[in-house]
Amino acid sequence: MRDKLFSLSILLFAVFSSNALAQTTADRELTIRGDVAQVLVLKPAELTSMPRETVSVAEQDGTKIKYEGVPLRDVLKRAGVPVGKELRGKMLASYIIAKAHDGYQVLFSIGEIGSDFGNESILVADKRDGKPLFPYQGPMRLVVANDKAGARSVRMLESLEFVRLQK
Repeated sequence: MRDKLFSLSILLFAVFSSNALAQTTADRELTIRGDVAQVLVLKPAELTSMPRETVSVAEQDGTKIKYEGVPLRDVLKRAGVPVGKELRGKMLASYIIAKAHDGYQVLFSIGEIGSDFGNESILVADKRDGKPLFPYQGPMRLVVANDKAGARSVRMLESLEFVRLQK
């Protein structure tokens, strides 16, 4: 009987913990700040109205996962970050720091993202195989489709900071 009560209490704890995590992650927003004219805050629901793309990423076991979301360059452009024809000269000495809710950070040069330069396929994803991201991944995450290792695919994406080195 004691073992059954212990197992039941562990199960209830897991259910309530995952529900609490799901509720807190659904409320998270993406903030674009730094050397931008005005800070932009995007709610997860706002991504659905933006132009969307899908990329396939190979898992370690070889299976393919489809992520859907908004190209990073479109999110940055909405915040006033130069990613098109205005990406020239001194502006190429700029970078983006992507930060996760848990403190994890990665860096992208602006040239990687620019369509006339690296043209990397990087999504601010909110769906995995047609379903919302798992709570421990989302509600938004970066997906860098062409990276060989997934270390720059930031889960629980919380902010993007644009930094210009030469002003």
